[in-house]
Amino acid sequence: MDNLNTRQRSYCMSRVRNRDTDLEALVRSELFERGWRFRKHVSSLPGTPDIVFSRQGVAIFIDGDFWHGYRFPRWKGNLSQFWIAKIQKNRIRDRRNFAKLRRLGWRVARLWQHEIKRDLRRSVDRLEKLLLSDAPRRPKAV
Repeated sequence: MDNLNTRQRSYCMSRVRNRDTDLEALVRSELFERGWRFRKHVSSLPGTPDIVFSRQGVAIFIDGDFWHGYRFPRWKGNLSQFWIAKIQKNRIRDRRNFAKLRRLGWRVARLWQHEIKRDLRRSVDRLEKLLLSDAPRRPKAV
């Protein structure tokens, strides 16, 4: 069971940053140093991607391992029902938004928290490879 009442939990959750996190800043800084220009938090796209390259048709999500359930089935047994439901809902929403973006013609990439922390350069290399692959696209809805 959750050890906080509804009001306390609401307050704690309101303090969790969901944009312009340290991880996003690291990735954006590295991309900018490499000469890439992009838009942040494009709310007109499903899921409001963290980084968007309109000309290349690429939407990037930078996701925390806990909040987005990296390997969730392995560790969900350690959580209360509140957190299991919350993370499952996040994972369903993520899949739905990724599918919507793909239907609109976007290429979607996700960087996980642990990947960025382990090797930022390698993570950005992966993005750069995606950005340089294929001909530039003109996806819908930006």
